[in-house]
Amino acid sequence: MANASTESPNLYGIVDMGSNGIRFSITDISPHAARIMPILFQDRAGISLYDAQFSGPTRGPIPPHITDQVVDRLAQFQITCDDFQVPKENIYVLATEATRTASNSEEFRARIKERTGWEVALLSKEDEGRIGALGIASSSASVAGIAMDLGGGSTQITWVMETEGAVTTSPKGSFSFPYGAAALTKRLEEAQKQGKNAVKELKSEMTRNFQDAYRQLDVPDALVEMARSRGRFDLYLCGGGFRGWGYVLMKQSKVNPYPIPIINGFRVKRENFHDTVSVLDVVSDTNEKIFGVSKRRASQIPAVAVLVNVIMDALPEITHIQFCQGGVREGFLFNRLPSEVRAQDPLLAATTPYAPPSATAIKDLLQSALPTSPSPIASVHPPPSFTTNLIAAIANLLYAHSQVPRESRSAAALHSTTTGLLSSTNCLSHVERALIALVLCERWTGDLAPMDQAYHKQLSRCLTAQEVWWAQYLGRVAVVVGDVYPAGRVVEGQWRIRIETAWEEIVKKGEKCDLLRVRVRRNEGVTAVLEDVLRERTEKVEKVGKRKNWVKDYGVRVGVSIC
Repeated sequence: MANASTESPNLYGIVDMGSNGIRFSITDISPHAARIMPILFQDRAGISLYDAQFSGPTRGPIPPHITDQVVDRLAQFQITCDDFQVPKENIYVLATEATRTASNSEEFRARIKERTGWEVALLSKEDEGRIGALGIASSSASVAGIAMDLGGGSTQITWVMETEGAVTTSPKGSFSFPYGAAALTKRLEEAQKQGKNAVKELKSEMTRNFQDAYRQLDVPDALVEMARSRGRFDLYLCGGGFRGWGYVLMKQSKVNPYPIPIINGFRVKRENFHDTVSVLDVVSDTNEKIFGVSKRRASQIPAVAVLVNVIMDALPEITHIQFCQGGVREGFLFNRLPSEVRAQDPLLAATTPYAPPSATAIKDLLQSALPTSPSPIASVHPPPSFTTNLIAAIANLLYAHSQVPRESRSAAALHSTTTGLLSSTNCLSHVERALIALVLCERWTGDLAPMDQAYHKQLSRCLTAQEVWWAQYLGRVAVVVGDVYPAGRVVEGQWRIRIETAWEEIVKKGEKCDLLRVRVRRNEGVTAVLEDVLRERTEKVEKVGKRKNWVKDYGVRVGVSIC
């Protein structure tokens, strides 16, 4: 029998009573992990409070049997919170559109209070949008763009910017419209019964509303300028209706099957997002199961397609769309974190627990293998996605699979970002997941079984040829670093190797071309055994520069000198 222990003040139980379903979660926001808000428990009750009120020809109250089902599920979650020892004062029940506008909302909430003792917090339309935007901010290292949340009963739109932990949204809050996935499905069905003109008028109404909302949001000049400097204007989407659309886009991706099953961080260009014809075609095949999309969600896709068309017509500036896992639950908790915690890069927060003793020194060695200037002839350089924090995260994970049997290390590293160490971290982009996986796989020599080779190929297709080649190169450098410092410990004043890079011009088959010169400087105390290891490993670094190892005709010639 387990012994009773004290409650954890950092555990929070959240109930999100949405229009399409009710979600339960228990999250740990202890200081060491607060930025990534790890979920210890999650569940979902497929109870649609919206549908329950529209079971007849006109909208009615939440039926008694639905109220009983909701109360029973909340009572069960109360037991679960007791099991996890969540402090009673840290349990929150948040309700949105369907509860807020129900004719018997007060009676419904009173029943919950009577059975569980919990007060239901009714979020206003404005608060729902603001908290949803905070949820979006929690799902990435930084966000700047338009934010939309698609629930079952309503859709919210605002703008969001995050700078050093300070999340800013429109001072006017968010604009909310009754175009949730379930609500819009019903309105679309009614319009279709009335004829084409009614459908056309519905679309015109929606377009006008979103255009007016965008104008009234007063998007700040700083956000517009940031979009201009980046060469893109981002739209961030959360909510079940949008996530369902995202999973269908994954299904029809050119990378098929799509190797990353996590919706958060999935990005698409405007033209792919707006390809409603292809999405509807995929959904029309009722015999084909779409990962991440329930039958109910699939039935709402036609209405979401109308919304997508309207959004793209109303917001012509949008160039890229990013899907986010964060919503009301995540936004509610993210709002409670100190600004210095919100400012942390989730990539570093997620990987720091695995860091070797000398993580900074290991990071510096990896970083020194990347040239800081473009090559003189073809202006070749590492891709922008190879940020300092990405290199730091790779350094943190460089030894994480050292205890895995040798024949499985590369595979374990390859899958670490989707089903392994980082699979529960919701705050990473798909590019980050793919890059880390490829570098770490190569770090353990990249020896894969046929099944894992197929996965490696699909993961590589999620990146540019430039990113894949540099990931392969950095992974082979990581082999050198890992062999020279097998414990990840670099004793101050007793360094063993240093790495320097410089560009050289060489002549190959009568043509001038670039060569990346990598100089590995060894300390005088390096043993003969270690010298042999260095020669063997650096030869493989050099081989990555041979044309046969280039990726889709992209690559860099590499010359390695040990001195």
